[in-house]
Amino acid sequence: MSENNELTPEQREAQDKLEREREAKEQSELPYTWKQTLQDVDISIPVPKGTRARDVIVDIKKNHFKVSLKGKDPIVDDELCQAVKVDDSTWTIEDQKEILVHLEKSNQMQWWENVVKGAPKINTQKIQPENSQLGDLDGETRAMVEKMMFDQRQKAMGKPDSDELKKQEMFEKFKQQHPEMDFSNAKFNT
Repeated sequence: MSENNELTPEQREAQDKLEREREAKEQSELPYTWKQTLQDVDISIPVPKGTRARDVIVDIKKNHFKVSLKGKDPIVDDELCQAVKVDDSTWTIEDQKEILVHLEKSNQMQWWENVVKGAPKINTQKIQPENSQLGDLDGETRAMVEKMMFDQRQKAMGKPDSDELKKQEMFEKFKQQHPEMDFSNAKFNT
């Protein structure tokens, strides 16, 4: 993506629009829709009207996910892209026409690119978390998420992340505290 930095804002916007359209098309072809927060993934799978829980097989394992209607080929039967907490994951039938699956992420500091391996990926760099949900986090977790978001934005723009900025700031303070030293040949490794 380094060539992305050489594009004009208009070219970058056009490229982003094409990427969003491609991503939306790929996602629309999946047999389910899904959304996520840092903590969980919610999946909606349409099924024939009148479907009851007894007609459905949902098997959620730490690294595998299977959903099928009895006597039919699986709708989804694949390895999850990331591990889930099986005991905190659930499913239900909504209005006898869709299966709602709630997967609790094991790693709650990482966005998923897809639900199952091999499915089309989304660009996790473009995820805009809902601010209201950021406010729901405890102070320490929220600070960590905000730092991750800042670092992700900085990296996308080719700028130093928070750790690199902190190092640069410490170096500048050290230089000010030691004016007698010659830093003209000093190299700053980030």
